[in-house]
Amino acid sequence: SETFYSVQGEGITQGVPAFFIRLQNCNLNCIWCDTKKIWKCGNEISYKQLEDRIKESGQFNNILLGKVHLIWTGGEPTLQEKEIKGFINYLRKKYGSSKIFSEIETNGTIYVSNDFYENYIDQINCSPKLNNSGMPSQRRINFKSIKQINDNPNSYFKFVICKEKDIIEIENDFIYKFNINKNKIILMPNADNRLDLFKNTQICYELTKKYGYRTITRGQILVWDKKSGV
Repeated sequence: SETFYSVQGEGITQGVPAFFIRLQNCNLNCIWCDTKKIWKCGNEISYKQLEDRIKESGQFNNILLGKVHLIWTGGEPTLQEKEIKGFINYLRKKYGSSKIFSEIETNGTIYVSNDFYENYIDQINCSPKLNNSGMPSQRRINFKSIKQINDNPNSYFKFVICKEKDIIEIENDFIYKFNINKNKIILMPNADNRLDLFKNTQICYELTKKYGYRTITRGQILVWDKKSGV
């Protein structure tokens, strides 16, 4: 759908330079999704064309060295597991690089092959959807895939927070059920503009003080507001 060089705005690696590859399609339809218009569009391209897009950013060598993270996002990028593995293998074979640092942004509903997370993805940024997404639980919670992600030591779970009741849902449906370590939990304010970000970050900070879970705000909205692809 789109590619761009920027800075990781969310999660545990917030602030690191990153090249984003947004893949088409998603298996969910969350009411507050801020990238829906983008991931619904897009064209199929070859590995060589994707390589050329990365080179146009001027960061290709830094990506091969792991200095700039490669971030697979969407939509739901695990729907294209085969293509992601294929592209990384393409780079490894062509350039002999084993230092590429790949992050993936996933909703945690797709069970993937074990070697995908073990051999191709260096960090899993899982954002399970809550009731506030408007999606029924049977579509947004997959026990097998959440367990698979939690078993990976390089995984984190970031939850979009609207109200305090979301914390109770997170604890009952995810933390206690899957025995997720508290250090893997990230609260993220629901926002698609600076005004809402300011208001809801305050809510998240108060919840952090009360419940002890880490809050990480959304840097891309803080800096660029509603603008996408930056």
